[in-house]
Amino acid sequence: MSIGFVHSFVTMGCAIRVSWGQPRSSTFLHGWLMTGRLLHRPIPRHCPRCFFFYREVLRIDLPWLKEIGRPKQRERVPVVLSRTEVTRLLSVMEDTEGDLARLLYGTGMRLMEALRLRVKDLDFDRREITIREGKGGKDRRVMLPDTLAPVLRQRLEMAHGVWQRDRDAEMPGVWMPDALGRKYPRADKSWPWFWVWPSDRMSVDPVSGITRRHHLYEQRLQRAVRKAVATARLTKPVSVHTLRHSFATHLLESGYDIRTVQELLGHADVSTTMIYTHVLNKGGRGVTSPLDQL
Repeated sequence: MSIGFVHSFVTMGCAIRVSWGQPRSSTFLHGWLMTGRLLHRPIPRHCPRCFFFYREVLRIDLPWLKEIGRPKQRERVPVVLSRTEVTRLLSVMEDTEGDLARLLYGTGMRLMEALRLRVKDLDFDRREITIREGKGGKDRRVMLPDTLAPVLRQRLEMAHGVWQRDRDAEMPGVWMPDALGRKYPRADKSWPWFWVWPSDRMSVDPVSGITRRHHLYEQRLQRAVRKAVATARLTKPVSVHTLRHSFATHLLESGYDIRTVQELLGHADVSTTMIYTHVLNKGGRGVTSPLDQL
């Protein structure tokens, strides 16, 4: 429990009295949680903190306190670009950042999933990309867009030049997952395990202290997207993740089923994917305004 939470708990006057009982305390507690600085995504985490505060700090046992339900999280509709807006955004992005942005929109990958790609993860013959250790630690496959195939081949040629210079300079190999690093001690210097998007410079591994080549840092694309949004004069609050949202929505608009989109996005539960059905290009949930029928 953080000091900030306790301070907020006290200053907001949320001192539930034993004599109040469950109904009044529930109303008071929910009102406190839903106001001020506590109005953000991790709201459900605050209730267990309240339980802990009364039980362990104040030494007050309120059995009914556990029965107070957690406030529901607000369902936020994701920001989605139209196809025209995606075209405008990508048209002002060039070089490495432009290629990365096209990959994210073309495959629905998360930013870090794209940056962590290894050479061996690209299969040009099968036109697919394997994402290793995605969110939740799961592997999955996504399409390799035909329009990106020549771009990615060129990227691999550039990456191979970087890899060769590192080998000639006898530099340490790239970072490897611990288990694989022990099983294949020479794999870190092999071409298949090299980054598709290697950084321009060496950096110190914060865990091992070894100076080695990492993949590109995420801030580079994040800055490029912010700049492109301004250049393209887009008014929506666009971030790198908006490309993933747009990918999913545009697939659903094209008629692909929700399960297919779920697998491509790597969602464990289809209910997570269902959020994109709320932003399909149907304007007003597909309802025609009576004004347009006059």
